[in-house]
Amino acid sequence: MGKGSNVQKAQAARERNQKKQGKTDEERKAAKAKADKDSAAFMCQLCRQTFMVNARLPVLYLHVTSKHEPGTDPTACFAQLAGFDPDDPKGEKKAAAAKASAKPKKMKVKDSDLSALLDDGLSMGKKKKKSFKK
Repeated sequence: MGKGSNVQKAQAARERNQKKQGKTDEERKAAKAKADKDSAAFMCQLCRQTFMVNARLPVLYLHVTSKHEPGTDPTACFAQLAGFDPDDPKGEKKAAAAKASAKPKKMKVKDSDLSALLDDGLSMGKKKKKSFKK
């Protein structure tokens, strides 16, 4: 048996050569631009320190409290800290308060409504007849 046609061998050789070459110049430029953008995702407006894109709001608030003078407005450093509560970094208290303010609707079942439905001809459902085999 043969080991494949010449077309398959040529395709496999092309794939091997592409792996050896690596990225093209356009791919390298695009990757570098994305990395630069992500690395400077958050920048302190006072000291110009940069933070990665995955930095959370508590980390940014910690920077404000530890690196700058006491009493510095957090929004002066990072606009993202507007509305951030340092006592509730995950937002659980805010979510609980919103949930408590929204009252669930209560549904009342009236006996007269059920009896009226049954009187109109609606049944409780079909019942299966039991059959016994001997």
